[in-house]
Amino acid sequence: MTALSDIIQGACSPYLWGRLGWQDIRQRYRRSKLGPFWLTISMGTLVGALGVLYSALFKVAVADYLPFVAAGFIVWGLISGLIADGCTAFIEAESIIKQVRVPLSIHVYRVVWRNFIIFAHNVVIFIIVAVLFSVRPGWIALLAFPGVVLVCLNGVWIGLLCGLMSARFRDVPQAVASVVQIAFFLTPVFWKPELLPDRAVVLDVNPFFYLLEVVRAPLLGRMPSPITWSATLTITICGWLVTCILYTRRRGRIAYWL
Repeated sequence: MTALSDIIQGACSPYLWGRLGWQDIRQRYRRSKLGPFWLTISMGTLVGALGVLYSALFKVAVADYLPFVAAGFIVWGLISGLIADGCTAFIEAESIIKQVRVPLSIHVYRVVWRNFIIFAHNVVIFIIVAVLFSVRPGWIALLAFPGVVLVCLNGVWIGLLCGLMSARFRDVPQAVASVVQIAFFLTPVFWKPELLPDRAVVLDVNPFFYLLEVVRAPLLGRMPSPITWSATLTITICGWLVTCILYTRRRGRIAYWL
């Protein structure tokens, strides 16, 4: 099986990775009455606390700031979850990889699906905040769907690439976690881009900003800029090209590295 057919066959097996991803959620919250809504409750509490606190620090109206923070944290949770879980996609599936002959990409799709389910639960937070503060994005909100699709497509190549590297070098997940943590503070998740003068370079060269904004802007009723769309598409295409090259060359060694 070639690397390309592995990726395609994996994508064409939604029943398998869909069930595996859903089983991960059920296993994680086994015997819990609220299940993944515990994550929603904790994130909702965090959003509420930070929204009130930083709106006072930044001297911004709560009604304007809280929806911004809610959308930002929800989308960031999806992005960071895809990256962190993508690093361990093959490591966590070691027993399956060594015993069952299935496309390796299934384990990455499993991770993407699992994080999408959690994201779907957390969207409830934004809906509640939007209702409370009369946020009416209108039809523009529908553009959030292609934005989420682009984020998930990036999540697949990130999972394949980082999962491959993590299987070979076990320090990669820790290194990636540190980078994501730093990126959180450099990305306008809880602070607004307008606070930086003349659109500082920290935004222009920050890929996380574009992946965040392509989903958050429509949720807030704003049309993503052409720069945001083009940058997100560029990140997606370049990421997939690099990943396909490395995955083609090293895919056959993953089972031996585990």
